[in-house]
Amino acid sequence: MYRIGLAEDDQKIALLIKSGLAEHGYEVSTYPDGQIALDAFQSETFQLLILDVMMPKVSGIAICEQLREQQNHTPILMLTALGTIDDKVNGLAVGADDYLVKPFHFRELLARIEALLRRQNLNGPVKQSIKQLQFEDLVLDIQSKEVRRAGTLIELTAKEFHLLELFLRNPNRLLSRPYIAEQVWEVSFDTGTNVVDVYINFLRNKIEKGFERKLIRTKIGMGYILK
Repeated sequence: MYRIGLAEDDQKIALLIKSGLAEHGYEVSTYPDGQIALDAFQSETFQLLILDVMMPKVSGIAICEQLREQQNHTPILMLTALGTIDDKVNGLAVGADDYLVKPFHFRELLARIEALLRRQNLNGPVKQSIKQLQFEDLVLDIQSKEVRRAGTLIELTAKEFHLLELFLRNPNRLLSRPYIAEQVWEVSFDTGTNVVDVYINFLRNKIEKGFERKLIRTKIGMGYILK
């Protein structure tokens, strides 16, 4: 599960962001003032930080600047009600990775978060050296495109393979239907179609049938999780 640190003094906005991201499998810790947030970001591990620019005690700009000076390279997304070019330049100049102006649509926030996390993973040396993905006794070979469970070869279609790869790259993380559709089919999710559910069933029949342990769990109304 990805852990996100959120520095936001507007408690209503903080709660909306926290609850929305929780539905997509993220763990969010919120901080109501800049000093508390800075202390937490310096002492704890997060995969991404969201900073409101206008924070009491220490501004989001100052938090970002101090973290970068300390060689903290955690991806940072700045939030602000200010929308001028100077505000954006100032945030990016001190090391922010992206900038989102309030008010914003939650889907845009989610897309930017996912893009920053993908970029971070792709830039990491460990990610580039991965040749196999494994969960329990299920193994996916990225180079040969073979999938085995308990040593048994499982034949998958291209879409089933990409769907399984998505789950294996996000173990124990709840994946929503819109997120799955965008990652596997590269299209916006159509609430009138059940293509995601159909392919989940196809995949389950191939990787679970004949095995005692079930791997892909359904969270009703929320999505699916490899657990």
